Amino acid sequence: MSAPPYVVRIAEDPADREACFAVRKEVFVAEQGVPEDIEYDAYDAGAVHVLAVREDGLPLGTGRLLHGAAAAARTGGDASVGSLGRLAVTKAARGLGVGAALVRAVEDAARARGLTAVDLHAQTHALGFYERLGYEAYGPEFPDAGIPHRAMRRAL
Repeated sequence: MSAPPYVVRIAEDPADREACFAVRKEVFVAEQGVPEDIEYDAYDAGAVHVLAVREDGLPLGTGRLLHGAAAAARTGGDASVGSLGRLAVTKAARGLGVGAALVRAVEDAARARGLTAVDLHAQTHALGFYERLGYEAYGPEFPDAGIPHRAMRRAL
């Protein structure tokens, strides 16, 4: 089996961060109609961002991990739980395993920070995707940016 035509890495330099934001703008703002003023927030500065890029440098997907105080409101205040969010894969890259690779990269970043579980707020159409990766839904459905979501968690 050949290696995937992309790599996933922590977005550490400004160019990688900008690539993450560009993917989010393409997927959430342009494609899903999320208002741009709520897509980016104060949590971006302290989050761990992951980025999937094609061999030629084209960004394919992104996600972020909130931890510590930044994650508390999303995880029930449990400091040992991280919050995966802003997972986005460009339309052209869907079906290549990019989303799953990004989730695993966020989980690796959570483990590296001593976290024991990861929570996320999944768009309801994506519940099956996260369930296949070991996440379990809990609590009622709720709207976020006008899109139905459910909370999910996976122990690490």
